[in-house]
Amino acid sequence: MMGIKKGISEALLASVRETAASTERAGRLGPDLLEAIYEERLFKLFVPDELGGRMTALPEAARLFEQAAYADGSFGWLVTIGSGGGFFAATLPEATAALFADRRAVIAGSGHPTGVARAVPGGGYRVSGSWKYCSGSGYASFYTANCVVEREGLSGMAGGDERSGQAAIDAARPGGGEKDFDAGTLTEIRSFAFLPEQVEIVRDWSAMGLKATESHTIRVTDAFVPDERTFDILTVPRYDDPIYRYPFIPFAQVSFAAVVLGLGRRFLDEAAALAGARRGEWQRAYAGRYERVSGVIGERQSGVAAAADRFYGEAESSWETFAGGGELSGEDISRVGEACREGARSAIAAAHVVWPLLGMTALMEHEPVNRAWRDLHTAAQHGVLNL
Repeated sequence: MMGIKKGISEALLASVRETAASTERAGRLGPDLLEAIYEERLFKLFVPDELGGRMTALPEAARLFEQAAYADGSFGWLVTIGSGGGFFAATLPEATAALFADRRAVIAGSGHPTGVARAVPGGGYRVSGSWKYCSGSGYASFYTANCVVEREGLSGMAGGDERSGQAAIDAARPGGGEKDFDAGTLTEIRSFAFLPEQVEIVRDWSAMGLKATESHTIRVTDAFVPDERTFDILTVPRYDDPIYRYPFIPFAQVSFAAVVLGLGRRFLDEAAALAGARRGEWQRAYAGRYERVSGVIGERQSGVAAAADRFYGEAESSWETFAGGGELSGEDISRVGEACREGARSAIAAAHVVWPLLGMTALMEHEPVNRAWRDLHTAAQHGVLNL
């Protein structure tokens, strides 16, 4: 875990590791962990200094995300998701961006446009909708979500599945306008910020891993949202830091690939620890089993390390190019995406090779290697790692 200039304190990492099992059972981060996150401003890695942030370059943040995920999957995921919300500080109107100044500020929300916003006379919108998989929903200080905007003479679409949502997002991008099938009009997508009192949390997160992320559905019913709490992430950012201009898809890919790599490394280390603990038993029952399993784990650790080196190499190269005043070409973006996918694939492939060698003990959910396996496979399902 070298190269982290502004990493996570050892005291916090130790606390995360010690409480990982109880945190998973509770299904949420405890108040002490949340307080430590606020104190170290881990949700503010991409928030400007003037709003109390600790602005961090993307490659450095990626190493921090890996470090956090290695300590515990839910913790790593929430630090990554929570800090990513700082991306909106540059495009939210100033009055709403000021919400980031709160030391406990953190966003939960969704990019899928599964809500409807109806423009009202005199300004503002009436918004209704529900959005799935909103990580950190239980402690968010405000929420953001995308909606299809309905205006006089303009109708839109609002779907409940991810495919229709992504189509609407694509339609809203410059040059990507698609016709609404019914009305023959362009679909308008806009982002909205909601206050906690406007949001109902539907506690439906029941995945096999990342159990403490509170990635629940949020629901809003006929809430009034003034114009100053709406925004478009494609507008020119108000701040100059390159993180706000770096293309969003590779930004997300780098962030989540780092989490998967951290979880892959944690799984392999836990597998090695399990093998060490079972060495005597294995040797008595199956001569040479420990050496064979340890050898396979070592090979896979080397493979994941090599993929991680390539991943960080591409992330750092693209960042240096972009931050230096350049632009990322399509080829640059493609290389970053492939390095992210390769890193994630290497972690998953290593787990698939090693898992069958670990025996019945690994099947027990209370075992750290089991939790790492479940968290790894849950994190790797994120769609941006399959683009």
